[in-house]
Amino acid sequence: MKITELLARDGLSLSFEVFPPKTDTAFESVKAATEEIADLHPAFISVTYGAGGGTSQYTLEIAKTIKEAHGVPTLAHLTCVSSTRETVRARIADMKAAGIENVMALRGDIPADMQGMDRSNWPYRYAVDLVRELKESGADFCIGGACYPEVHPESPHQKEDIRYLKEKVDAGVEFLTTQMFFDNNLLYNFLYKIREAGITVPVVPGIMPITAGNQVARAIQLSGSFMPRRFVSLVDKFGSNPAAMKQAGIAYATDQIIDLYANGIKNVHVYTMNKPDVARKILENLSEILG
Repeated sequence: MKITELLARDGLSLSFEVFPPKTDTAFESVKAATEEIADLHPAFISVTYGAGGGTSQYTLEIAKTIKEAHGVPTLAHLTCVSSTRETVRARIADMKAAGIENVMALRGDIPADMQGMDRSNWPYRYAVDLVRELKESGADFCIGGACYPEVHPESPHQKEDIRYLKEKVDAGVEFLTTQMFFDNNLLYNFLYKIREAGITVPVVPGIMPITAGNQVARAIQLSGSFMPRRFVSLVDKFGSNPAAMKQAGIAYATDQIIDLYANGIKNVHVYTMNKPDVARKILENLSEILG
């Protein structure tokens, strides 16, 4: 089933994100965790792409297993940074052959050894280039894209960020999933601005449960997220107590999700970090709300 069909349904929904293993030896344990999350039967599960495409075959394998063995719709990520056209087209063909219906088109992180390089001759400089490639492939994919409620770390300001986002949507992106954020007011403000800019596709907020104190620095590095005083106080108080931090982090994420639902958001995406217990607890916290 296509993600846009799921998002058009009445009622509230929750979806999850999982990631493939970084090494071949970790495959079985990661696969077991992702299948345990699939057994919770979320609205859909997104499967991220191996860094630099190194373990990209596992993205397809995990996405296919979740869909076929567990009956959960999947969204397979695809990145294009530093890739050749031949490589990207081969990956698109593999996705089509695997029966993938939904693709998240992303530029991806630029490898450390390519930082500062001249990218003017790269076939895929931005995610929009990949979106156009997917549309031209002839495959009937439902294409998703990423967006930043605050601002993309490489953008000078939000106005330019939204202009490029509109270009991506005009090229064929049918829905958007946000980067993590920890203050819902940032999302509400962002939604107002993009609607004013003519971006009308569905936007699915992405929530990251911070369940360990050492996750905070990484979250800021990945997204440049603003950390509200309330959240900083939570980490200061419980960050050195793993069990307490886990409980507090799940509670904070749950509170964010409830507030989103209460303010008209129908679909929320949770970055599970391959932790079935965290995904399960959030679902339990929302059991009566989701119905």
